[in-house]
Formats: sequence, C-alpha cells, structure tokens
Amino acid sequence: MAESASLLFNPRTYDPQHFDPETRRLLRATVDWFEERGKRRLIEDYRSRAWLGDFLAFSAKEGLFATFLTPLSAAGDKERRWDTARIAALNEIFGFYGLDYWYAWQVTILGLGPVWQSDNEEARARAAELLSQGEVFAFGLSEKTHGADIYSTDMLLTPDSDGAGGFLASGSKYYIGNGNAAGLVSVFGRRTDVEGPDGYVFFAADSRHEAYHLVKNVVDSSKFVSEFRLDGYPVAPADILHTGRAAFDAALNTVNVGKFNLCTASIGICEHAMYEAVTHADNRILYGRPVTAFPHVRRELTDAYVRLVGMKLFSDRAVDYFRSAGPDDRRYLLFNPMTKMKVTTEGEKVIDLMWDVIAAKGFEKDNYFAQAAVEIRSLPKLEGTVHVNLALILKFMRNHLLNPVDYPAVPTRLDAADDDFLFRQGPARGLGSVRFHDWRTAFDAYAEVPNVARFREQADALCTFVETAAPDEEQSRDLDLLLAVGQLFALVVHGQLILEQARLTGLDQDLLDELFAVLVRDFSAHAVELHGKDSATEDQQNWALGAVRRPVVDAARSARIWERVESLSGAYEMAR
Repeated sequence: MAESASLLFNPRTYDPQHFDPETRRLLRATVDWFEERGKRRLIEDYRSRAWLGDFLAFSAKEGLFATFLTPLSAAGDKERRWDTARIAALNEIFGFYGLDYWYAWQVTILGLGPVWQSDNEEARARAAELLSQGEVFAFGLSEKTHGADIYSTDMLLTPDSDGAGGFLASGSKYYIGNGNAAGLVSVFGRRTDVEGPDGYVFFAADSRHEAYHLVKNVVDSSKFVSEFRLDGYPVAPADILHTGRAAFDAALNTVNVGKFNLCTASIGICEHAMYEAVTHADNRILYGRPVTAFPHVRRELTDAYVRLVGMKLFSDRAVDYFRSAGPDDRRYLLFNPMTKMKVTTEGEKVIDLMWDVIAAKGFEKDNYFAQAAVEIRSLPKLEGTVHVNLALILKFMRNHLLNPVDYPAVPTRLDAADDDFLFRQGPARGLGSVRFHDWRTAFDAYAEVPNVARFREQADALCTFVETAAPDEEQSRDLDLLLAVGQLFALVVHGQLILEQARLTGLDQDLLDELFAVLVRDFSAHAVELHGKDSATEDQQNWALGAVRRPVVDAARSARIWERVESLSGAYEMAR
C-alpha cells in the first residue's frame, strides 16, 4: 500500500519535487541533518534541555532561516522570499523531529512580523542582515500579569530629555521565546506621555544590550521561554517599528501569520509517532495474537490515521487561501484560526488514540512517542487558546453558512512567489463583513460518498439552527454555550477544505468515506454536548438531538483502510 505511506512524511523517501531546486535542497538538507544526528542524540538533547546551538549553527551555515524568512522586499538574494507553502513544509519537518527546533523557528517568525510590517527601512535592513548571520528573533508581547492583553501593557516608554525623539523603556516581558539569544526582539509597549491607543509603540531591542536583563527560562525545556526586563533601555528613533493603532494592528497581524505554523508542526509530531505506534502494535504479541488483531485496536489506529490525513488535507488547502489573500479576499481570517484550533486539537486526538493502543510503551524514554505525547499538548495552547480561536471563528459563521458570494477558484499554490500581503494586512477589524464562497460546492462534488452525504445532512441542519434557533442576545453572553456551537461550525469548515483538497489531489474515496464517518460521529457528539448545556432552550435541545446521525458502516471499506494503516509498520524508523 504505497499510497498510504506517500500521504505521510517519510524521511526515507522524501523528495519535495513540487518546489524549486534551492527549496528542495534546503528541505532535504534539514532532513539529512536530523537523520545523521540520530534518534538517541535527539532524545538525549530533549531530556537534558540542551540549547539548540548545533542546530542554529547548521541553519546559519545553510542560510535556512534567512532564505525562508526574508521577504522579497528585504532580500538581496533571489532565492529568498516569504513563501507559506515551503514554510509549512519546514514546520512539518521540525515537528517530526522535535518541537524544540520548531519553537526557535516559530518565535523567530513572530519576532520578524512587526519588522516586516514596518516602514522603518533601517530596521528592516538590520533584520535581514541578522538573518543572514544566522541570528534568531523574539516577539516581546506578553507579560506576567496581563498575558497577551495588549491593552494593559506595563512596558513603559518615557521620552528622552534631549528631545531627539527617542525613549527610555522600562518594564518586563514574560513567556518570550528566544529571549536568551535573539539578535532582535520586537517589543510592544506604551508611551507615558500619550493616553489611549495613540500611545502604543513597537520597538526593536537587542538581547545583548546592557540594559536588557534576562531573568530566567520559565519552562523546563530546551525551548528558552524567557522572562526579561528592560531598565532604562535606550530606544532610538531608528528602533521604532510602529506607533499608535498601527502597533496594535501589527501585534494582531503578526499572530495571524504565526499561528498558521502550529497546524503543520502538529502534523509532523503525529506522523513520527504514528510510525512508532503502528510498528510496535503490529509486532507486539498479546494472548498469542498480534495486538493489531483486536478489533478495537484496528478501530483506534484507523481513526488516528484518517484524522491525521484530514489534518494534512485541511492544512494544505488552507495554504492556498493564505497565499491568495488580499484586501478583497480575507477568507484566510477564518481558515487561519481553524488551522490553529481544529488541526492542533485533532493532533491531540490522534496521539491519544495511538497511546491507548501502545499503552506503557508510550512512556519509554528511548522512543520519540514519549515526547510527542507531551509536546502535542502545547500547540492548541499557543498563539491564543482553543477557546479564544473558537470565539473568533464564530464571527464568520453566519456569512460562511448562509451568505455565500462568487469568488474566482483558488488553485493549488506551490509556486515560488512572495506572500507579501501578509505584511500589509491592514487594520485588524471588520471580521463580520468577510464573505466566503459556497461551502456546499465541495460537498456536492462528493455527494455519492455515503458518509460525506451523511455529514452534509448535519451541515444543512446547522444552517437551519442558525436561521431558527441561534443564541439570542442573552445567550450570546454565555461563552460556554457559544463554544459548543463553534465546535459544530468548525467541523463544517474542516470538512469543506478537506473535500476541496481531496478533489485537487484525487484522494481515494474509500479513505474519504472512512474519514467522514469519524466527522459524523464528532458532529453528533458535539450536538449532544450542546443539548446538555445549562442555558440551551427547548428548541435548541430538540435541534441538537435531531442532528445526531449514525455513520454509514461498511466493513469491507474499513478493512481496506486498515490494510493501509498496517502497511505503516516498519515503513520508517529513525536510525539510532
């Protein structure tokens, strides 16, 4: 079953021919670096909380971060661009080998966000040069007292007494990745002499400056998630990236760019763990039979596999909308929190399903799975919690479900183009006015697939709910109820992009049918959850029970999918 293996990242066979030669070289070089390092060394570095100096030296030597994270407008090299498709590919590789590596890259992306959105050409040139030197970056937004509540920042900038337009910055930041080593830290603060939003400032700081004080790493990990303090740090006019409302928008738009990376990191984690789990289960004899002979084991591993395929399909398609976005097409603002919220929580389910099968094996220190089981938990909790992102996607629900408009078809976007719109997104508001193409088109294309048709019944029922039983004004203040509705809506969006990508890639209908059987069960479970909410009205309760469906069962189809899962046994194991 070669197709099964080809749907998952496998270092043994990886050759990203859909990218340009330099991108292919760098991706393959990164895989080779990890493979040559070996599993024992990777796990030991993870367990000993070793800083990633060797990895960053490799990245600097190859120009990896500089090539992938310098937009064309700041690049002096034709190979350098901000290309979301190849960034996603690298996220997956980093997740596959260890989230510590991904994290250093991820917070570099966040740190660069305010810089690449800035009109400060001196700061942009400095950032490009630092990238060329192999430096990492940091994003100084959150604080110990306020978290990421940027309305309440206590990083204060006092105007310099010499009247030259500079400031002295004092205050602390908390939970700031790379804060121990960043050549440039994008720091959010507010002026002491200006009230309200006009007083916001984003400025560039250097972690090596004498007025920059590193307090500690706040987590027990190789990820250096720092607390730092500035005491009278001199901020020159050349260090100022944004002021006023533009600083606020830069913070939110940077998170828009950064949160997209969480989905593909989650996918990489699940892929490596799946090779280990299936190989172990298929070779483990229990009561005289392989563990995989038990029906419940086959069901759990099959569910894990199809969920993982769904994660990949959704994320790959979301890349296309991200790359095709513009002032008149902001659909990415829905699909982006979906990748952060839905794909990463699916990753948790995938790991849990496999862990139920391999049980105590999942704790052993010589396996990747033990760290995967820990690291997969972090991704739903970064760049805004699941609840924050669920609340965000609800802003799009009515327009997405009920008010479609015509858009030109969005193709697969693997071209070597610079995604420059991400750094000129504009004001971070007006989400309720974003419009979408008709979600039903994707479902109509697979109307003959039994469980797609069954799920379509549930999606249509959700439209009826929005029209006839939507939360009233009082219920709209009950976030607990709204989040249950948000889970139902998220499933419809999840299914839509899966189907779009399935059509673009010619995905086998057996696999699609098995995947949608899982989504039907998920929708039913969330409907039952809504039924039990304290504030659910009688109409809402009746609707919820009426939306419950049983998937279409096909034992022969499930057996065929199981063969694909079983073929993963021994398909990849990292060299010791």
